[in-house]
Amino acid sequence: MAEIKAADVMKLRKMTSAGMMDCKKALTEADGDFNKAMD
Repeated sequence: MAEIKAADVMKLRKMTSAGMMDCKKALTEADGDFNKAMD
């Protein structure tokens, strides 16, 4: 399981305009993979 950093959450949030908790959950489920998290 990848460690999800606040900077990663903010990066995904900026790319998708999704909420912070949604981004963190997506990154956690995708094991830190941005491409999977954006789906």
